[in-house]
Amino acid sequence: MAEQLEPGSATGRRRWIDPLVRAVARLPVTVRTKLLIAFVGTSLLLVAVGLLGQVVLGQSNDRVASVRALQERAVEYSRLKAAAESLRDVLAQNVGDDFNVIWPDAAPPGIRGTYSLAVDLSAVDAATGVASKTTPDQLGFTPPPGDQLVLQEIEGTAQRLGRLIKQRLIPLYAGPTIAIDDEATIEQMLPIRARAEDYAGDLATGATGLANGTREEIQDLIERNASSFASSRALFIGVAAGALVLALLLGFVLSWSLIGPIQKIGDRLAAIASGNFSGHVDVDNRDELGALGANVNRMNEELRRLYTELEAASRHKSEFLANMSHELRTPLNAIIGFSQVLREEMFGSVNPKQSEYLDDIISSGNHLLSLINDILDLSKVEAGQVELEVHPFSLREALERGVVMVRERATGDGVRVAFTADPEVDVVDGDERRIKQVIFNLLSNAVKFTPAGGEVDVSATR
Repeated sequence: MAEQLEPGSATGRRRWIDPLVRAVARLPVTVRTKLLIAFVGTSLLLVAVGLLGQVVLGQSNDRVASVRALQERAVEYSRLKAAAESLRDVLAQNVGDDFNVIWPDAAPPGIRGTYSLAVDLSAVDAATGVASKTTPDQLGFTPPPGDQLVLQEIEGTAQRLGRLIKQRLIPLYAGPTIAIDDEATIEQMLPIRARAEDYAGDLATGATGLANGTREEIQDLIERNASSFASSRALFIGVAAGALVLALLLGFVLSWSLIGPIQKIGDRLAAIASGNFSGHVDVDNRDELGALGANVNRMNEELRRLYTELEAASRHKSEFLANMSHELRTPLNAIIGFSQVLREEMFGSVNPKQSEYLDDIISSGNHLLSLINDILDLSKVEAGQVELEVHPFSLREALERGVVMVRERATGDGVRVAFTADPEVDVVDGDERRIKQVIFNLLSNAVKFTPAGGEVDVSATR
């Protein structure tokens, strides 16, 4: 019965991946091409992981750069805020008794309780400084569109404040100060100063809004960066793990598409080596392994055919030998029988020389009969059914007959054959026919390979 294993498995067990293994095995490409595809596929997976790592690293760098830019913006906005608050403080200091804040106790007594022209001039310079800090050149970066509108408003307010102080407040000074008791001048000054203080408050509020908004953006960006980093890390780990799984799956599928057929072919060859030609190997591959499996099946069929023919030839040979031996034994038995009748002088006397020749004829006939029996036993040998016929017989007589059978040939070749045996050597147990055959073969070879003038000594001792 043919051996049929489950496709995709060398052991016959089903696996969930077997359909994919069979699909790869059935690809009509060479093994080298499959290995090249696997190598390129694995390389592409590694390249994809590397590119993703580059993208993730680039995104991380972009986020860091964004945070750095926001930090730089926050620093500049903080400076703008400090300048606006300083301007507001300068204006607040030039209000009567509060002027004592900027003039130390060692200042001239006449200055106390007055408005100072120097302070208002400082406010003009401060307003000019605030306006100058709103330009991209001074900031060191290009503000976003929303911040640009606020900065333009701050710049315009600072310029208006400077013009207000310079054009309407400073002309009220007749000297370096305005005394508190100069009610007429102060009455003109107060509405202007109140408006200037409103401008200064607007500047501080706008700059504070920019600084606080930027800090909020930084905090929000930091939180988003943390979330993005976690997402990017999870994505990278997931893609790397997926690439690893795909690479392992690709290697496993490709290896089993090659190992499975090799194992099945190896099992079939082992069965053929043990003499089992009834099976077949089923290989799904359409590559070199598939061709190898087909060749193994063809070899199996050819060996089975030859084995069948050899069995038939052996059977015919055995039948021929049996028939031939039977046909030879019939006339040989007649020769041996008639020779024995002549030697016993049943039809008349014979001289000693004739009697000796008759003994040789009988001995040679019996030996030839033994050979024929050996031919008959050949079939038994091939079948492993050889049986020894053990019984007592005279070893001395067997040796003597062997010497007699080769003596004529030895004499013709110029070789002398001598035989001696101890008196104790006589009856032994064994297969007489086969022992005689061994003795004859040994003596024949001895005579054959002894040069002329040589001697073959046959002796038996107990």
